[in-house]
Amino acid sequence: MGTKAATKIQPLADRVVVKAIDESEQMRGGLYIPDTAKEKPSQGEIVAVGPGKLSDEGTRVELDVSVGDTVLYGKYAGTDVTLDGEEYLILRESDVLAIIK
Repeated sequence: MGTKAATKIQPLADRVVVKAIDESEQMRGGLYIPDTAKEKPSQGEIVAVGPGKLSDEGTRVELDVSVGDTVLYGKYAGTDVTLDGEEYLILRESDVLAIIK
């Protein structure tokens, strides 16, 4: 589900580009949650991956995640980037906590 803007970003080494999945705007009780009160999402879809980190021996270590994976990541991990009006998060693979299947 990568967008055209995401194809313009090529992460380096063991970094990945994630598009955050926004949580719904209402809670179970039907209460509206304004944007200022929402927590930063910690779930997203990977839209680009780097080639992998170089080992001490000079070989490339492949990433365990791939484009299209839905992942959980640390709340304050990575760097927020806006490209063509779309918001993305660039983070290291080690900041990815889990893949949601």
